[in-house]
Amino acid sequence: MTNRRGAKRAHHACNSRAGPASSGQSRRIRRNSLPNQRVGTRRIVARFLSSSCVRPRGRWENAMSSIKIICPNGHLGFAPLKLESFLRGVEAGPDFIAADSGSDDIGPVPLGSDTCTSPEAWQRQDLEAMLLAARRIGVPMIIGSSGDTGTNSRVDRYVELIREIASEHGLTPFKLGYFYSEVEKERVRKAVGSSNPVLGLDGRDALSEAELDATERIVAMAGVHPFMKLLDEGCDVIIGGRSSDCAIFAAAALHRGASEADAYYLGKVLECASFCAEPYGAKETVLGAVAGSGVTVTAMHPDQRCTIASVSGHAMYERSNPYDEFVAGGRLDMRNCHYEQIDARTTKVTGQRFEPAERIRVKLEGAGKTGERFVGIASVRDPYTIANIDQVIAWAKQQTAERFGNSPYELFYNVFGKNGVMGELEPVKVPAHELCIVVQGVAPTVEMAEEVCMTGTRQLFYARLPEVKGTAGGVAFVLDEVLKASPAYRWTVNHTLAVDDPLELFPTHTVTIGV
Repeated sequence: MTNRRGAKRAHHACNSRAGPASSGQSRRIRRNSLPNQRVGTRRIVARFLSSSCVRPRGRWENAMSSIKIICPNGHLGFAPLKLESFLRGVEAGPDFIAADSGSDDIGPVPLGSDTCTSPEAWQRQDLEAMLLAARRIGVPMIIGSSGDTGTNSRVDRYVELIREIASEHGLTPFKLGYFYSEVEKERVRKAVGSSNPVLGLDGRDALSEAELDATERIVAMAGVHPFMKLLDEGCDVIIGGRSSDCAIFAAAALHRGASEADAYYLGKVLECASFCAEPYGAKETVLGAVAGSGVTVTAMHPDQRCTIASVSGHAMYERSNPYDEFVAGGRLDMRNCHYEQIDARTTKVTGQRFEPAERIRVKLEGAGKTGERFVGIASVRDPYTIANIDQVIAWAKQQTAERFGNSPYELFYNVFGKNGVMGELEPVKVPAHELCIVVQGVAPTVEMAEEVCMTGTRQLFYARLPEVKGTAGGVAFVLDEVLKASPAYRWTVNHTLAVDDPLELFPTHTVTIGV
């Protein structure tokens, strides 16, 4: 849920209720009408969305026969949204503007350390664009998994950013709802070893007390329930804790009367924004709609299209099973989906089914710290050293072990140009003509981690190979020093917890924002 593309301004035509653009009817946004990008994306967004050309819509109603949602970014803040397609999406008259802001693709470090993996400026930029658009056309804005992980501190920061943006632009008062997702370890401990244990996912055993004790922080993954509660309470903006990606969008569709099957499929196809379109181009806006039966999805970028191949292919994205999407409360079954190209940039999907669960189980994610971490970088061009790189690394590991004995440390080597990405699964067995070796040293203290990494890196230079005659060495260092990195964490919790109330783990709050 990441990536890039060029950002430009749109020449805006007055018609905020225009339907989804199609090949024959779209009002193309001329690229030569876009101002110099040096003006800055934030100023462009503010200028465009504050213009009187965008007509405010009335207070949104609950009862409608159709629903349209735009998603401008598959992982809000990981890289900024692209403005041109977003403004086209706003012109198409959506009923909701929504985005996911989190992912466990980024690994366990942000959750364990309670930090963000992206600059706040990027997150603020996307929040600002979405908020100004939503308030200008009078539709709800929904964010899930705030700040990458959806921890309480990330939710609080997003709420504060919304408050700051509203103040900066003098927005009229609106109702903001938010919910938390962090779970106290003692709440989980009560279930460990009970008649309803905390069951493991992806082949893990049930959660043990030892693994729970090793965990720094736990979040629960919300389904549609807290979003729908806040929508029922009339919230104009919702900032969510850790959430199922598809639930963010499904909640809006369910709130407006869509079937569970269509609502969850709509969420599944929108969660990564333009990843369901072709040609590849991330961070572009897509529009999903439910009208009657079935889901349509339309690319908003004029050079992209949602095709049968791109939309059906997205069902296989990031999963070993392309047929099932599990959420708190049931399972979306995509086995009998039928895909139809209804215009050049729009595909319609029918045939999806939703099977409710007999009992709600909520996914838990937890991370535990393993130590401090340093990174070293070495390079190899000598053919003989490359041919014997495994022995070179074995020598460095042996020297580190002699230095630190049985002390608790870990040493990792990734050899790029050999198998640095895929490891033992790499099918190409002949290494490249040059290698880059990334060394990671992990230990309980900063001082020890630095020395472990330094030893494991420098000893590559001193490896003793049988046919080497010279003393110049076969390894070069990009930097003499090793670099301090973020602490090392591991996933300790990837489990599900049974609950009687789907809102039990997700306390909701509301507040009025604006002057």
